[in-house]
Amino acid sequence: MQNLPVTGARRFMGRLDMGADLLEALEEQCRVHSISLGEVRALGAVTKARVGFYHQKEREYHFLDFDQPLEIVSLTGNISLKDGRPLVHAHVTLADAAGRALGGHLAPGTEVFACEFVIQEYEAREALSRGFDEETGLFLWPKS
Repeated sequence: MQNLPVTGARRFMGRLDMGADLLEALEEQCRVHSISLGEVRALGAVTKARVGFYHQKEREYHFLDFDQPLEIVSLTGNISLKDGRPLVHAHVTLADAAGRALGGHLAPGTEVFACEFVIQEYEAREALSRGFDEETGLFLWPKS
């Protein structure tokens, strides 16, 4: 499927708890509200972060850990299903005290200092589930 028509449904806005794992807390919001398709945005700050970069030739993620306070300049992602459960796939841009930006694929291990989020749920005629893609080595949405 290269194109899935969707319509807007519910929208949730909120604040995550200090000390929560950013990715896990966003996925928990999806489970609590039974959201299986949508998008997510957030901003705020973290006390530490873990982001990944997918090494295309090695077909594996390499992770960077930042054990310092950082601002969430932008977090954007989508929500779909993987193994029947809501999965948040998000990328994050963070800024350090000198204003330098860094970022990547949001990974577990990013600890919330303060975070406000918006989740936009979508409705579609069928579920959008991730499956293993042989060509890339990633779990992606189906092509057709």
